[in-house]
Amino acid sequence: MNNTRNTLFSIVAGGTVGYMKRNLGILVGLFLMCLALSIVSPAFTRSSNILNVLRQVSTNGMLAFGMTLAIVIGGIDLSVGSVLALGGTVAAGLIAKSGVPVPVAVLIGCSLGAGIGFFNGYIIASTGIPPFIVTLATMQIARGAAYVYSNGNPIRTTDAAFVTIGTGSIFSIPFPVIYMLILFFVMYILLNKTKFGRHVYALGGNKDAAIYSGIDTGRVIIITHTLIGLFSAFAGVVLCSRMYSGQPTIGNGFEMDAIAAVVLGGTSMSGGVGTLGGTFLGMLIIGILNNGLNLLNINSFWQLILKGVVILLAVYIDVIKRSRDNKVKKVGK
Repeated sequence: MNNTRNTLFSIVAGGTVGYMKRNLGILVGLFLMCLALSIVSPAFTRSSNILNVLRQVSTNGMLAFGMTLAIVIGGIDLSVGSVLALGGTVAAGLIAKSGVPVPVAVLIGCSLGAGIGFFNGYIIASTGIPPFIVTLATMQIARGAAYVYSNGNPIRTTDAAFVTIGTGSIFSIPFPVIYMLILFFVMYILLNKTKFGRHVYALGGNKDAAIYSGIDTGRVIIITHTLIGLFSAFAGVVLCSRMYSGQPTIGNGFEMDAIAAVVLGGTSMSGGVGTLGGTFLGMLIIGILNNGLNLLNINSFWQLILKGVVILLAVYIDVIKRSRDNKVKKVGK
């Protein structure tokens, strides 16, 4: 028993140390940001504000975990914000307008998102059209479908079971935060402990080598985008639940926050490199940055500018790191 306990402790300790080393820069940045905000705005450290930050980042977290998959395989998915709006609006509409039971409505909304993701993956895998173009098109299609279904208006619902999905809590921990943490651990196991996860990294690292090694790259792409669509639609259901209505306008620009979280977390835009733990830290930085700017009453227009600068800097740092790694490899040869 003691040997088993010591082994588990060694694994956890080793994993923690490795995680700290890989993400030292972003951890330091996160700590300094929190320290600065706690000094300039005492309200930042209140437990109510911290829970509010976690609740707010939960939506971006669910999108960012899926976006990590897309970028690691060397692609991207711009449709996540629109799929979020469509999935949530359809679920709320089925409950409010058609009297569909909440579990069925949620299942339909999430299935719709998964279906759009499957479509994205199938088109990308079978036609060779770049993911940027395919998901840009489905971003417009999904957004238009949300407007058509709702006639451009919010669909209000006060169904207690539906509202609880996004507003309930356990031991003061909001349900959205719990969903995000569960999804994080499921995705962590999927990426790090399964054959599919190894295939994801192999595809992003070198597609030709992955094909020659017998990996069905088309299947990996389809599964990846199906999961992204599913996560996005579920995030939409949770968000619409919090808003007591299906909102066809929500999700605009959410894809940019998700991409920012992923690249801030160290995922390479060229594919093959990235961790879910890094994305989690990037998500926290984006959420805390938004919260801090709101507490300081910074104009929302300036917030957009700052987010754009953050994304640009993160990608630039990635380019520098890749260039440095290539030089090291050449010297080694």
